[in-house]
Amino acid sequence: MKVSIDPSSGFCFGVHSTIEDAETELKKDSTLFSLGEIVHNKEEMDRLKRKGLKIIDHKNLKNSRDIKVLVRAHGEPPSTYETAKNNNIELIDTTCPIVKKLQQRIHQAFLEMKKVNGQIVIYGKKGHPEVNGLMGQTDGSAILIEDIGDIDKIDFQRPIRLFSQTTKSTEIYLAITDEIKKRLDNFDKEGVFFIPKNTICRQVSGRVPLLKKFCDKNDVVVFVSGKNSSNGKYLFSVCKSANQRSFHVSSIPEIHGKWFEGAGKIGVSGATSTPKWLMESVAIEIEKRVMNNL
Repeated sequence: MKVSIDPSSGFCFGVHSTIEDAETELKKDSTLFSLGEIVHNKEEMDRLKRKGLKIIDHKNLKNSRDIKVLVRAHGEPPSTYETAKNNNIELIDTTCPIVKKLQQRIHQAFLEMKKVNGQIVIYGKKGHPEVNGLMGQTDGSAILIEDIGDIDKIDFQRPIRLFSQTTKSTEIYLAITDEIKKRLDNFDKEGVFFIPKNTICRQVSGRVPLLKKFCDKNDVVVFVSGKNSSNGKYLFSVCKSANQRSFHVSSIPEIHGKWFEGAGKIGVSGATSTPKWLMESVAIEIEKRVMNNL
């Protein structure tokens, strides 16, 4: 029996950088406030809280003054920066460079589309912190679509520019793009155009083929991520489609020994919000359980 960890799994660049910055600040000061959880992973957040990280929300931010607050890799809307300025709050801005660039692109597109009575469409998850930041670049006027069934929200007699949350499914984004093109074929109005921009992070989209290969070469796959992680849900669905003996856990107590009966190769993988130390702990626990059953 062999247990291996997916070498392509774990924190993406943006999350890794944010956690490094948080730990650096906590070494300078025993308390640091974070506007929302840095990652959708309870175990990692508990570790950071033990170091002094405190989580606040936007209501807390508006009622606070003279504190130091970390902006996560997900990014924030312009209103957050305005609140911080008014309340003399120091922001430690760790917005992922890819998300920051996307925010700038959407804001520029928003200004351009206002001139032609156009519309900004964003493919993403409603309420997701990254999406909230992206919507803020359009003063909240962008049309949010969560899946292909939301396309009816779009006015096909006006210009359209399409963007995507960085961690969404490439396959669904492309399906949405194709459907919009088909709908536009039914209209012939001068001045109407469609500009799609695939803004899904390549580190996220590039993981899919690597994850499929990893699942194919293992008899059982244990995927580790927070249950409320969008990226985790998506990548686990990839695991399940590649290997039916894939199981989703957020922590060690959720592991069941019966999963590994008759398995020669067991793989452990995780989302972009899953720390390596947690996957290593899961791998060690699996080895213990399988050995004890021999």
